[in-house]
Amino acid sequence: MTDRELFDTYRRDVYYLCHYMLHNAADAEDICQEVFLKAFQTDRQGVERIKPWLLRIAVNMCKSHLDRRKRGVLKELKHFLLERRRDSEAADEALERKENELETELWLRALPVKNRTVMTLRYIHELSLQEIAETLNIPPGTVKSRLNRGLRQMRKESGKNNPNLKGAECLE
Repeated sequence: MTDRELFDTYRRDVYYLCHYMLHNAADAEDICQEVFLKAFQTDRQGVERIKPWLLRIAVNMCKSHLDRRKRGVLKELKHFLLERRRDSEAADEALERKENELETELWLRALPVKNRTVMTLRYIHELSLQEIAETLNIPPGTVKSRLNRGLRQMRKESGKNNPNLKGAECLE
């Protein structure tokens, strides 16, 4: 796979992950660029699964970025969930879906970074438990416990049943 094909294939996934972890579009773009620069400079011959490998680089860079700004005062910036538009969707359905997504995003932001990372990889990027374990270099059991803790905290924070969390099984 050429560098261009790698970028074209995975740029959205890397950007979405960075955006969900950093909650800042400008920072997400910067980290996304750094991820691809690092990937382009690395020999990918021995990499079996490119997506988990690339997302692992992104997670590590996002964590480093969050650690650097952890002690500083963070400004709240406007951000939008990146969504795939549905052309046939009615206006009221689109509004309700957007409200649910924003509400879920707020609950995700309240999670500790470890749980938020696992939740984002599972439910936003739709990685399997094994792929998440490989991406984060942690055992699958740790992935399951972080997913359970994240879901439990999100349900607790919601104070009600969130349609986005209904039926969300992390132990699939």
